[in-house]
Amino acid sequence: MASTVPSVDWSVGEVALMAAAVSRAPSVHNTQPWFLETHGRTASLFERFDLKLPHHDRAGRDRMISCGAAVTNLRLAVRRLGWAATVAEFADPDRPDEVARVRAGARVTPTGRELELFQAIARRHSCRGRFSGTPSKEEIFALVHASSTPGLNAHVVRDAGEVRALAHRLVYAGTTLQHDRAYLRELAAWTIDGSHPTSDGIPEANLPHGSLPWTGLVGPSTRIPDEDVLAERIAAETQLIVLTVGDGRSDHLHAGMALQEIWLAATAAGLAASVLTQPLHLHEVRAGLIEAMDLPGYPQAILRVGLPSGEVLPTPRRPLTEVIRHRTKGTT
Repeated sequence: MASTVPSVDWSVGEVALMAAAVSRAPSVHNTQPWFLETHGRTASLFERFDLKLPHHDRAGRDRMISCGAAVTNLRLAVRRLGWAATVAEFADPDRPDEVARVRAGARVTPTGRELELFQAIARRHSCRGRFSGTPSKEEIFALVHASSTPGLNAHVVRDAGEVRALAHRLVYAGTTLQHDRAYLRELAAWTIDGSHPTSDGIPEANLPHGSLPWTGLVGPSTRIPDEDVLAERIAAETQLIVLTVGDGRSDHLHAGMALQEIWLAATAAGLAASVLTQPLHLHEVRAGLIEAMDLPGYPQAILRVGLPSGEVLPTPRRPLTEVIRHRTKGTT
């Protein structure tokens, strides 16, 4: 039974649990572009504008999608702690970097499903490799309906025409990116090797030197097959395209929130996944997919889903002391 919320601050343990959940969200190039602030029974997620990818993500769309994924984790953490969770987006016009506030309400026991999704946070990894099989139709249906975020749609790439359209544009994007020196320099800057361990970036060992679509990120050594081969590979997987009605900051936030809900649902079901956003930064790819598939919205991310195959290596995370930021005086 629900009870009223006491007028006390979060405990040290509660803050640690929320920060740990936020830190485990997926992010573009593992930049982890967020801070967490707490006050009373409110936890706020802030976007880090200093962590930029000026070539890959000029408008900050992927950065906001990353923050949206972190908001989903934060909300689930508040529910795991046994509080009702109300999310307010962009609540303070004087603080444009405040993406969302999650406010604890009354004491409410989390549902079994919420606990499943929360527990999946620590197990969710990017599987940048070949899958061992495909989900069942029932599992795909459950993933399509896993998100309750408004204005979102998860489109499953189904028929041969859509598979061919996606293959054509992934080949185009891969070829274009491999000839983009500025893009390759930026990717190299965020790729780390074992001799220089850091708490962000993508470990080189996590980037298989293979072929599309399994590698995800396109580097100088990525093999790009012809369209026929790539279409066969895509047809043997499940591809979900996350769509939004609009294309502003709130839409990108919602895309990240929904993407993470779907990804956690896949993880809870024992599935593996990885996300593609690179190709969608090329206007001709994004517009071409909308036209070829008659998509009812803007593609924000492509989620590959399948049965796991082999070990998936985790990516590094910043210490929680670097995730938590103390509020400055005068803020509310």
